[in-house]
Amino acid sequence: MSIRTTSTRRGTRARSEGAQLPAVDDGIERSPLLREGYRRCRELTWRYGTTYYWGAALLPKARRQHVHAVYALCRLADDIVDDMALFQGPAAAGGPEATAAALQAFGDRFRTTLSGRRAGGGLGDDPVMAAVVNTVVSCDIEPECFDRFFAAMAMDLTTSTYETWDDLCGYMEGSAAVIGEMMLPVLEPSDPAAKDPARSLGLAFQLTNFLRDVDEDLDRGRVYVPQEDLRRFGVDLSRREATPEWKACLAFEIARNRELYRHADTGVALLPGRSARCVGAARVLYARILDRIEAADYDVFSRRVRVPTWRKAATTGRILVAGPPKRPDELAARGRTSDHVTPDVD
Repeated sequence: MSIRTTSTRRGTRARSEGAQLPAVDDGIERSPLLREGYRRCRELTWRYGTTYYWGAALLPKARRQHVHAVYALCRLADDIVDDMALFQGPAAAGGPEATAAALQAFGDRFRTTLSGRRAGGGLGDDPVMAAVVNTVVSCDIEPECFDRFFAAMAMDLTTSTYETWDDLCGYMEGSAAVIGEMMLPVLEPSDPAAKDPARSLGLAFQLTNFLRDVDEDLDRGRVYVPQEDLRRFGVDLSRREATPEWKACLAFEIARNRELYRHADTGVALLPGRSARCVGAARVLYARILDRIEAADYDVFSRRVRVPTWRKAATTGRILVAGPPKRPDELAARGRTSDHVTPDVD
């Protein structure tokens, strides 16, 4: 399961102010610092990553908080790269150098807190960072994963296009595949063979975000469709129109995306029941974005397609009752919908 999809990736918008965060009492005793930290992580996930929020809702309470914590770390790092306007002081107006320095400082703060905790020290005084580090230590997430993640975040400061699919995959190694690796200890697989499907799911989630958010990424001066593919189909993205050439190109990328989902599906059976439900729900909901892009006749420029929150909740409830699909093809079938495309509202 990937968070950068998220997740957090590519212009994900916050929920409307009127949306209410569901009340929960996880029943877990912990320090006030951690309780506040996990509360904030949960709020970040609810506001910016509802697909992950609803998927994580199917996990046992003690595991759910860890999904929120991993998501929060990725979200905060992503915000540094994508929107320095969220930060105050000289760094906000300091350009790429200041952004790089802010990202480095954030990564260093994470590493310092983590190394101190692993050496038997405290968690510091930042509630969110304390929750993140507590999750990494409690779940025994490999610290090297975070080195790859922060390296990929830094790439966004210097790289705006990718020539080939392999080049794009090189970026997504640290921005998406590695998130699947981070999440795996939280999901407690029964077989180490679950690692490769988890990585594929991370790639699939992020590619779905890229295809949905082409227009928003253009606003940031970034293109996450391989340049060789754009040339092959004769696409001029500067037009921001769903031309016949663009439709053919996007159909090709969607087919590639679904291949990643199909490989990811093979790992669901290697997860315990609650984790399989969690991953199954997130996978179904994300796959529906591709269906909605097709239903919009590949027009990702006029408005942002999305799966409304009511459908996310309904899908989560159905999978909670019915359990995870037994076969990958059944899982893929649940990802299809005949719903009409809706505006960017929940």
